[in-house]
Amino acid sequence: MTTLPFPLAEAPDAAAAERGRLLFAGPVDFVKGVVRMDGLPPADRIEVCFAGRSNVGKSSLINALTGRKNLARASNTPGRTQEINFFAAGDGRFLVDLPGYGFAEAPVSVVAKWQALLKSYLSGRSTLRRAFVLIDMRHGIKPVDEEILTLLDRSAVPFQAVLTKADKVQAAERDRVLAQVRAALQKHTAAYPELVVTSSERGEGIETLRAIIAALE
Repeated sequence: MTTLPFPLAEAPDAAAAERGRLLFAGPVDFVKGVVRMDGLPPADRIEVCFAGRSNVGKSSLINALTGRKNLARASNTPGRTQEINFFAAGDGRFLVDLPGYGFAEAPVSVVAKWQALLKSYLSGRSTLRRAFVLIDMRHGIKPVDEEILTLLDRSAVPFQAVLTKADKVQAAERDRVLAQVRAALQKHTAAYPELVVTSSERGEGIETLRAIIAALE
């Protein structure tokens, strides 16, 4: 039997699923938006971050994970995405929403500012356990995604690919995109060897992702 590289993460067992549920069943609150490294909240708990190009469904996924409709606000305007947004899940985790990337209309100076902040955060945050890089299942990994994956490699931050909008594609197309993603990830040393397929609309993969976050130490 041939084992595929980057298999799909298995559904959690009952205990792991319950641990994930409890993590997000309590308070989940917006802490602050950060535009400079000296504005980061104290590194007093484990944190995970979410990265993805514009319109990948990052806000929808964070809202689905936390069971809140408007915790993370979707926006197509670059101005709102310049901040690193911190959310506290109980007293045990920070969920960190990184600035969206891929805005063709963003000024070069703005893009440079985002990149500098992103590099500083990724390389200097000791409590960051994993980055979740969101990939639109309709498109797979694009060149603009490769930039963030390479940055994560260089920063030695383990990252896990999370495919979004799975409800938008048919089974055959799903297989094609998964093959493309698996091939692309083999070049990246920091890639965690499991994929998570999600649909914020249907709830697919949400329980699995909650359990993964809750299990990080």
